[in-house]
Amino acid sequence: MPVISRFLGIIIAMYWDDHLPPHFHAKYGEYEITVEILTGIVQRRFPKRALRHVLEWHELYKNELLEDWNFCRDRKELKPIEPLE
Repeated sequence: MPVISRFLGIIIAMYWDDHLPPHFHAKYGEYEITVEILTGIVQRRFPKRALRHVLEWHELYKNELLEDWNFCRDRKELKPIEPLE
């Protein structure tokens, strides 16, 4: 599970050869969600404040996330993405 960013106790990662549609995983404590990169659709539950941070970060870095998704699918090294400040 390559970690691509960490901020405010949230870990953002992608898995090698993960299923479509393009998405990333966000973990916060015992919670984990997936967020579709193109639509922002969230699967599973997450604390509201942490979810707002993840969705804000997603909007800022959508292009970088798509690039990393393609790298991940090709088993290439992923580029770290700036954390939310």
